[in-house]
Amino acid sequence: MANSALEIVGLLLSLIGLIGAAAVTGMPMWRVTAFIGENIIVFETRYEGLWMNCYRQADIRMQCKVYDSLLALSPDLQAARGLMCCSLALCGLGVLISLVGMQCTSCIRNNYRAKRLVLIIAGCMILMACICVLIPVSWTAHVIIRDFYNPLLIDAQRRELGEALYIGWVSAAFLFGGGCMFVCCNIQSEDEGSPRYIYSKNSDYRAYTPPPLQPLHPQQLVLIPRSEPQPMLSRQPSTIYSYQSRYPSVHSGVAYL
Repeated sequence: MANSALEIVGLLLSLIGLIGAAAVTGMPMWRVTAFIGENIIVFETRYEGLWMNCYRQADIRMQCKVYDSLLALSPDLQAARGLMCCSLALCGLGVLISLVGMQCTSCIRNNYRAKRLVLIIAGCMILMACICVLIPVSWTAHVIIRDFYNPLLIDAQRRELGEALYIGWVSAAFLFGGGCMFVCCNIQSEDEGSPRYIYSKNSDYRAYTPPPLQPLHPQQLVLIPRSEPQPMLSRQPSTIYSYQSRYPSVHSGVAYL
Protein backbone atom coordinates (compact mmCIF):
# COMPACT_ATOMS: atom_id res chain seq x y z
CA MET A 1 0.00 0.00 0.00
CA ALA A 2 2.83 2.37 0.83
CA ASN A 3 4.58 1.62 -2.45
CA SER A 4 1.35 2.24 -4.34
CA ALA A 5 0.98 5.70 -2.75
CA LEU A 6 4.61 6.54 -3.53
CA GLU A 7 4.13 5.44 -7.12
CA ILE A 8 1.14 7.77 -7.50
CA VAL A 9 3.16 10.66 -6.01
CA GLY A 10 6.03 9.91 -8.38
CA LEU A 11 3.62 9.86 -11.32
CA LEU A 12 2.19 13.25 -10.34
CA LEU A 13 5.66 14.75 -9.95
CA SER A 14 6.67 13.38 -13.35
CA LEU A 15 3.53 14.82 -14.99
CA ILE A 16 4.21 18.25 -13.47
CA GLY A 17 7.79 18.08 -14.67
CA LEU A 18 6.63 17.04 -18.16
CA ILE A 19 4.21 19.98 -18.38
CA GLY A 20 6.90 22.36 -17.16
CA ALA A 21 9.46 21.04 -19.66
CA ALA A 22 6.96 21.44 -22.50
CA ALA A 23 6.24 25.01 -21.40
CA VAL A 24 9.95 25.84 -21.22
CA THR A 25 10.53 24.45 -24.71
CA GLY A 26 7.87 26.69 -26.25
CA MET A 27 8.39 29.86 -24.21
CA PRO A 28 10.46 32.66 -25.79
CA MET A 29 11.58 34.05 -22.41
CA TRP A 30 15.01 32.44 -22.28
CA ARG A 31 16.88 35.72 -22.65
CA VAL A 32 15.43 39.10 -21.70
CA THR A 33 16.74 42.59 -22.40
CA ALA A 34 18.72 44.03 -19.49
CA PHE A 35 17.57 47.49 -18.43
CA ILE A 36 20.86 48.96 -17.34
CA GLY A 37 22.58 52.23 -18.12
CA GLU A 38 20.96 54.03 -21.02
CA ASN A 39 18.48 51.24 -21.70
CA ILE A 40 16.33 52.43 -18.81
CA ILE A 41 14.62 54.95 -21.07
CA VAL A 42 13.77 52.40 -23.70
CA PHE A 43 10.23 50.97 -23.30
CA GLU A 44 10.86 47.98 -25.51
CA THR A 45 11.52 44.51 -24.17
CA ARG A 46 13.15 41.85 -26.29
CA TYR A 47 12.77 38.12 -25.61
CA GLU A 48 14.87 35.39 -27.17
CA GLY A 49 13.76 31.76 -27.09
CA LEU A 50 14.57 28.48 -28.77
CA TRP A 51 12.26 28.98 -31.74
CA MET A 52 11.55 32.72 -31.99
CA ASN A 53 12.39 36.16 -30.69
CA CYS A 54 9.69 38.55 -29.54
CA TYR A 55 9.35 42.31 -29.02
CA ARG A 56 7.02 43.94 -26.61
CA GLN A 57 6.46 47.68 -26.27
CA ALA A 58 4.48 49.62 -23.71
CA ASP A 59 0.73 49.11 -24.07
CA ILE A 60 1.26 47.01 -27.22
CA ARG A 61 0.85 43.30 -27.53
CA MET A 62 3.85 41.06 -28.08
CA GLN A 63 5.07 40.48 -31.63
CA CYS A 64 7.12 37.38 -32.35
CA LYS A 65 9.17 36.23 -35.32
CA VAL A 66 10.50 32.76 -35.98
CA TYR A 67 14.23 32.45 -36.58
CA ASP A 68 15.11 32.50 -40.24
CA SER A 69 18.05 30.11 -39.98
CA LEU A 70 19.12 27.54 -37.45
CA LEU A 71 22.79 28.24 -38.10
CA ALA A 72 22.33 31.85 -37.05
CA LEU A 73 21.64 30.78 -33.47
CA SER A 74 24.29 30.58 -30.78
CA PRO A 75 25.69 27.10 -29.95
CA ASP A 76 23.91 26.96 -26.60
CA LEU A 77 20.50 27.56 -28.20
CA GLN A 78 21.19 25.00 -30.92
CA ALA A 79 22.06 22.36 -28.33
CA ALA A 80 19.11 23.41 -26.18
CA ARG A 81 16.69 22.64 -29.00
CA GLY A 82 17.81 19.04 -29.34
CA LEU A 83 18.13 18.37 -25.63
CA MET A 84 14.71 19.79 -24.77
CA CYS A 85 13.07 17.70 -27.49
CA CYS A 86 14.87 14.60 -26.17
CA SER A 87 13.71 15.39 -22.64
CA LEU A 88 10.08 15.63 -23.75
CA ALA A 89 10.32 12.31 -25.59
CA LEU A 90 12.01 10.51 -22.69
CA CYS A 91 9.67 11.91 -20.07
CA GLY A 92 6.56 11.12 -22.12
CA LEU A 93 7.65 7.53 -22.71
CA GLY A 94 8.66 7.17 -19.08
CA VAL A 95 5.24 8.28 -17.86
CA LEU A 96 3.47 5.90 -20.24
CA ILE A 97 5.68 2.97 -19.24
CA SER A 98 5.17 3.72 -15.55
CA LEU A 99 1.41 3.37 -16.01
CA VAL A 100 1.96 -0.21 -17.14
CA GLY A 101 4.01 -1.19 -14.09
CA MET A 102 2.06 0.55 -11.32
CA GLN A 103 0.31 -1.61 -8.73
CA CYS A 104 -3.00 0.16 -9.26
CA THR A 105 -3.12 -1.00 -12.88
CA SER A 106 -3.78 -4.52 -14.14
CA CYS A 107 -1.64 -4.51 -17.27
CA ILE A 108 0.78 -7.05 -15.75
CA ARG A 109 -0.88 -9.58 -13.47
CA ASN A 110 0.67 -11.95 -10.93
CA ASN A 111 4.20 -10.88 -11.78
CA TYR A 112 5.48 -8.35 -9.27
CA ARG A 113 9.05 -8.73 -10.40
CA ALA A 114 8.13 -7.61 -13.92
CA LYS A 115 6.20 -4.66 -12.49
CA ARG A 116 9.23 -3.55 -10.50
CA LEU A 117 11.47 -3.88 -13.52
CA VAL A 118 9.09 -1.78 -15.64
CA LEU A 119 8.97 0.96 -13.00
CA ILE A 120 12.76 0.99 -12.69
CA ILE A 121 13.07 1.44 -16.46
CA ALA A 122 10.49 4.24 -16.39
CA GLY A 123 12.30 5.95 -13.50
CA CYS A 124 15.62 5.80 -15.36
CA MET A 125 14.04 7.38 -18.42
CA ILE A 126 12.56 10.19 -16.31
CA LEU A 127 15.94 10.81 -14.68
CA MET A 128 17.53 11.02 -18.13
CA ALA A 129 14.85 13.55 -19.09
CA CYS A 130 15.75 15.55 -15.99
CA ILE A 131 19.39 15.68 -17.11
CA CYS A 132 18.35 16.73 -20.62
CA VAL A 133 16.38 19.64 -19.14
CA LEU A 134 19.05 20.68 -16.67
CA ILE A 135 21.93 20.86 -19.15
CA PRO A 136 20.55 23.44 -21.65
CA VAL A 137 18.96 25.59 -18.94
CA SER A 138 22.17 25.78 -16.93
CA TRP A 139 24.31 26.25 -20.03
CA THR A 140 22.19 29.17 -21.27
CA ALA A 141 22.24 30.76 -17.81
CA HIS A 142 26.04 30.46 -17.72
CA VAL A 143 26.37 32.17 -21.13
CA ILE A 144 24.02 34.99 -20.09
CA ILE A 145 25.91 35.65 -16.84
CA ARG A 146 29.28 35.50 -18.62
CA ASP A 147 28.19 37.99 -21.29
CA PHE A 148 26.60 40.26 -18.70
CA TYR A 149 29.94 40.83 -16.98
CA ASN A 150 31.91 41.00 -20.23
CA PRO A 151 33.39 44.53 -20.48
CA LEU A 152 33.71 44.26 -24.26
CA LEU A 153 29.93 44.22 -24.79
CA ILE A 154 27.79 47.32 -24.76
CA ASP A 155 24.73 47.62 -22.53
CA ALA A 156 22.32 46.99 -25.41
CA GLN A 157 23.87 43.55 -26.05
CA ARG A 158 23.57 42.31 -22.49
CA ARG A 159 20.77 40.03 -21.43
CA GLU A 160 19.22 38.80 -18.20
CA LEU A 161 17.84 35.45 -17.11
CA GLY A 162 14.34 34.88 -18.43
CA GLU A 163 11.37 33.25 -16.77
CA ALA A 164 11.80 30.09 -18.82
CA LEU A 165 15.12 29.29 -17.13
CA TYR A 166 13.60 29.39 -13.66
CA ILE A 167 10.70 27.21 -14.77
CA GLY A 168 13.21 24.82 -16.31
CA TRP A 169 15.08 24.40 -13.04
CA VAL A 170 11.85 23.76 -11.15
CA SER A 171 10.72 21.25 -13.78
CA ALA A 172 14.04 19.43 -13.53
CA ALA A 173 13.57 19.18 -9.76
CA PHE A 174 10.09 17.66 -10.22
CA LEU A 175 11.43 15.17 -12.76
CA PHE A 176 14.26 14.23 -10.43
CA GLY A 177 11.85 13.60 -7.57
CA GLY A 178 9.51 11.49 -9.71
CA GLY A 179 12.31 9.41 -11.21
CA CYS A 180 13.91 8.76 -7.81
CA MET A 181 10.60 7.58 -6.38
CA PHE A 182 10.10 5.09 -9.20
CA VAL A 183 13.64 3.75 -8.95
CA CYS A 184 14.31 3.74 -5.22
CA CYS A 185 10.95 2.27 -4.20
CA ASN A 186 11.36 -0.74 -6.48
CA ILE A 187 15.02 -1.67 -6.04
CA GLN A 188 15.18 -4.52 -3.55
CA SER A 189 16.90 -7.84 -3.24
CA GLU A 190 15.35 -11.12 -4.19
CA ASP A 191 15.10 -12.19 -0.53
CA GLU A 192 13.03 -9.16 0.34
CA GLY A 193 10.77 -9.61 -2.64
CA SER A 194 10.15 -13.33 -2.17
CA PRO A 195 7.16 -14.41 -0.03
CA ARG A 196 7.90 -15.49 3.51
CA TYR A 197 5.97 -17.97 5.63
CA ILE A 198 5.70 -17.48 9.39
CA TYR A 199 4.73 -20.39 11.60
CA SER A 200 3.25 -19.90 15.03
CA LYS A 201 4.88 -21.45 18.08
CA ASN A 202 1.70 -23.32 18.99
CA SER A 203 1.58 -25.26 15.76
CA ASP A 204 2.63 -28.89 15.48
CA TYR A 205 5.22 -28.10 12.86
CA ARG A 206 8.58 -29.69 13.52
CA ALA A 207 11.71 -29.21 11.61
CA TYR A 208 12.80 -32.21 9.60
CA THR A 209 15.93 -33.82 10.99
CA PRO A 210 17.74 -36.14 8.61
CA PRO A 211 18.76 -39.57 10.02
CA PRO A 212 22.40 -39.98 11.05
CA LEU A 213 24.61 -41.30 8.39
CA GLN A 214 26.06 -44.76 9.05
CA PRO A 215 29.79 -45.20 8.45
CA LEU A 216 30.66 -47.10 5.36
CA HIS A 217 32.57 -50.38 5.96
CA PRO A 218 34.90 -51.70 3.31
CA GLN A 219 33.62 -54.81 1.65
CA GLN A 220 35.54 -58.03 2.21
CA LEU A 221 37.37 -59.35 -0.77
CA VAL A 222 36.34 -62.85 -1.88
CA LEU A 223 39.03 -64.99 -3.36
CA ILE A 224 37.87 -66.80 -6.47
CA PRO A 225 39.95 -69.94 -7.23
CA ARG A 226 41.43 -70.00 -10.64
CA SER A 227 40.66 -73.01 -12.79
CA GLU A 228 43.64 -75.13 -13.75
CA PRO A 229 44.43 -75.37 -17.42
CA GLN A 230 43.20 -78.48 -19.21
CA PRO A 231 45.86 -80.79 -20.61
CA MET A 232 46.39 -80.51 -24.32
CA LEU A 233 47.48 -83.48 -26.49
CA SER A 234 50.31 -82.91 -28.90
CA ARG A 235 52.39 -85.07 -31.23
CA GLN A 236 55.60 -83.33 -30.21
CA PRO A 237 57.28 -84.37 -26.99
CA SER A 238 56.73 -81.93 -24.29
CA THR A 239 59.05 -81.23 -21.44
CA ILE A 240 56.67 -79.05 -19.48
CA TYR A 241 53.76 -81.35 -18.72
CA SER A 242 53.85 -85.02 -17.66
CA TYR A 243 50.85 -87.29 -17.68
CA GLN A 244 50.24 -90.53 -15.84
CA SER A 245 48.96 -93.32 -18.03
CA ARG A 246 47.81 -96.84 -17.45
CA TYR A 247 49.92 -98.11 -20.39
CA PRO A 248 53.70 -98.02 -20.31
CA SER A 249 55.26 -95.50 -22.53
CA VAL A 250 58.01 -96.07 -25.10
CA HIS A 251 60.71 -94.72 -22.88
CA SER A 252 59.76 -97.02 -20.03
CA GLY A 253 59.85 -100.01 -22.39
CA VAL A 254 63.34 -99.19 -23.59
CA ALA A 255 64.50 -98.75 -20.05
CA TYR A 256 63.02 -102.17 -19.15
CA LEU A 257 64.90 -103.86 -21.93
